[in-house]
Amino acid sequence: MKLATFTENHRRRIGLVDGDRICDLAAAAPTLPQSMIAFLRAGDAAMAEARDALASRPRWLDLARVRLEAPVPRPGKVLAIGLNYMDHIRETGRTPPEHQVWFAKQATCIVGPGAAVEIPAVSDKIDFEAELCLVIGRRCRNVPRARALEVVAGYMCGNDITVRDWQARSPTMMMGKGFDTHGPTGPWIVTRDEVPDPHALAISCTLNGEVMQNASTGEMRFDIPAQLEHLTAAFTLEPGDVIFTGTPAGVGNARTPPVRLKPGDRVAVEIERIGRLENHCIEGNRDTLIA
Repeated sequence: MKLATFTENHRRRIGLVDGDRICDLAAAAPTLPQSMIAFLRAGDAAMAEARDALASRPRWLDLARVRLEAPVPRPGKVLAIGLNYMDHIRETGRTPPEHQVWFAKQATCIVGPGAAVEIPAVSDKIDFEAELCLVIGRRCRNVPRARALEVVAGYMCGNDITVRDWQARSPTMMMGKGFDTHGPTGPWIVTRDEVPDPHALAISCTLNGEVMQNASTGEMRFDIPAQLEHLTAAFTLEPGDVIFTGTPAGVGNARTPPVRLKPGDRVAVEIERIGRLENHCIEGNRDTLIA
């Protein structure tokens, strides 16, 4: 299944995408939760009811007439691993890390397909990073690698937008990784059963139609079970948490001369079996907000 969060008639809810249409689960299965995290918390029973809804003459909407949002609009945790593709490690001139290198992105960085990515006033060194993202489907701790994929609800495209100079100033990388709008995800969650091997997917990034990154998820230094085993040794993961699994070579910062995102650019991440996530860049909001 392709699970999506969408807005239609000013109402946000969840649905199932099939080709160029979306099943409104609020109408097809009204007892199901209408937000993605609540749906994921409801577990296998909710997944089964959603599948049954597809066979019951559901209300279909034209996908072009709704607005797709980030599949998980406000995750509890957004975690990302650095230096996790061998070709990307080589292009940075680094040695492969002995241990996994993790950082946190802020929940307010998350935006969906078609949303704007802001180029902030404080920097022009903005980079793209195509990534396969996991969405956690079960509350879990101390998960052995042999059972790690059991806790994955599904997969989606992600773009780990990075402010390179701010990243370099902080050993944790956090300040360069969590700017508002700098975590596009989507366009939907493809459930785990639809992806037989998440380590055999073509992944690419284009900037204004030009291919910047083109690789396979099989190039990961630490595979997904290793990542989940490592993370859950430290803390509990919960339904709706989002994991960015690393980026391949071709990032703008490693090019000569460097390639930077700027207002007017269109950047797209495409992953085999998952879909295409496209966003456009605008000048960042400079207004003070005190609410």
